[in-house]
This record gives sequence, C-alpha cells and structure tokens, in this order.
Amino acid sequence: MTDTCIRGGDESWTCAAVLDWTGNKDLAHAAGWLIGKPFAILWLVILGLVARWLLLKLIDRLVNRAIGGVVPTKLAKGPLGGFADPGGEPGAHRRVQRARTMGSLLKSIVTGLIFVVVLMMAISELGYDIAPLIASAGIVGVALGFGAQSLVKDFLSGIFMIFEDQVGVGDTVNLGEASGTVEAVSLRVTRLRDVDGTVWYVRNGEILRVGNQSQNWSRSVLDVTVGYKEDIAKVRRLLKEVAHELADDKKFRDQIIEEPDVWGVQSLGPDSVVVRVTIKTMPQQQWKILREMRERVKARFDAEGIIMPLPQRVVSQDPTKPQ
Repeated sequence: MTDTCIRGGDESWTCAAVLDWTGNKDLAHAAGWLIGKPFAILWLVILGLVARWLLLKLIDRLVNRAIGGVVPTKLAKGPLGGFADPGGEPGAHRRVQRARTMGSLLKSIVTGLIFVVVLMMAISELGYDIAPLIASAGIVGVALGFGAQSLVKDFLSGIFMIFEDQVGVGDTVNLGEASGTVEAVSLRVTRLRDVDGTVWYVRNGEILRVGNQSQNWSRSVLDVTVGYKEDIAKVRRLLKEVAHELADDKKFRDQIIEEPDVWGVQSLGPDSVVVRVTIKTMPQQQWKILREMRERVKARFDAEGIIMPLPQRVVSQDPTKPQ
C-alpha cells in the first residue's frame, strides 16, 4: 500500500491498486471510498452473519441436547394408572419449554452483541475514531442506568424468572396483586388472565413473590361439613369409598397421582364438624377433581341419609317489650 493512500486516510487495497494502475491520486481516493469501503463493510457484515449463524447453531445444539436429556423414554405408572413421579415433573414439557425459552433469550443476546460489534467496526472502517464513541456510550449507559433503574430492575428480574423457571406460559399463579393463568412471559412484563377474563400486565421488577399452582403436582383439598350427631367413623369410611371410586374411574384415573387420603377431623365448629379429604393430582387438575368429588359426596351423603348442617339463626324476644 502506497504512502499516498495511507496519508490520505484511505488504507484500502483498492486505493493502492487504482493508484498503481492510473497514477491518479484523486481517482484512487474516490475508488477507495466508493469501492473499497463498501466492500470492507460488506465483508464485516458477512462475517457477522456467519458468526451469528454459527453461534445460533451452537445454541440450538445445546438446547436440543438439554431437551433430549430431560425427556424420559417412558414415565412409570403408579398404582392408580397415573404418573408415579410426584417429586419430579410429571411431564417433560415444562423443562422443554424452559430450555427453549432460555435458548431464545441467548439468541437475542448474541444477535445484539454481534450487531453492536459489527456497527462499531463499520464506523471504524469509515475512518472515524470509535474511542470517544465507546466512552460516550459508556457515559450514556451509566446515565440511563441511573435514570431507568426500574426498567433495568424489570429486565434483570425477568431474566432470573426465566432461568429459574418461576413461571411459564399456561401456569396458574398468584403474584400478590394479581392472579390467574400466565399468557406470556417477557423480560419486562408478565401477562396473565384471571378467572373473570381480565388481563393483568405485571412488571417483573414489582413481583416480590410467586405462588405457582402448576409445577410438579397439585392437590385437591375438600373440607366436608357434617353435624355433631353424625358417626364420624362412618363419614370417614364413606369419604374414602367415594374418593377411591373417583380414582378408579377411567375418566379421572390418569389425572390422579396417589391414593386419596382422608385426613380426618380438621376442625370443630359451633354447630358442625369438618372432615378433610386430599387427593394428589396432575398439575392444574385439582379443581376438576374437586368439583367431581363434591358432586359424588353430595349424592352419596343423600343416599346414606347424612345431613350437612346449615347455619341457624336464633331469634330471641325481649320479654320486657310487648309482642
């Protein structure tokens, strides 16, 4: 490369080649800017795209390996026909979703970093000093960090929520001020819909606690109220029979994980006794099992003549007042 092109600020080989061919300095500089610079920037873009493609392929490979490592060949069946893995995840779909979500997040980060690097290199290729630009970007980043702390907090909270698998799309959660079914989880907000159909947008940085009712397994808890005159032993036996009939039903067999359990007397009220029954179910199936259990208990109690007490009102008359 000739000293003319270097002193002129054009270090491209196009400038040197045209200068050697023509001997015209102006034409050489023009060729360097019109041909050399665009080709250099195009080469940087191509390198960036190739690097992005390779990194995305690597991320896809890692995600597929993670998915292949968590998907079991066949889940063992429990004594009731349900999935006998209450301690782990009854299905691998949740971990598959988590792996894909983290892969998508990593792809976004990689794409952003490559874009910034290619942009900086392209600006440098045009002959501008990028050191002040980098310093200014750092100052602007610090200023934005102080001025938009809530936004940074939302993003960091969203990243940890995704990596820690606190919530997922389709989960039924309680976030304190709002509860419902999660429809979307992003880095900044979590969108969920409650039972009334209201859509709630909750900033991730404002979430202090997460009550997830859909992870691993669920439990149907039914409190049955009977009168003091009823035979508690008989009530427990009937509840156990009804619960096992429900567990043996083909429609609900795959939704129940373990044998139903009658815990016994839960509390003593002023006019009633509360007996508790629990059934461990697949995630998000506890309400369906609970509704069916209520219907069957009502029908069985009616057939056996067991009365569920109703609240009674006692009206007293002041004897000093005329009737």
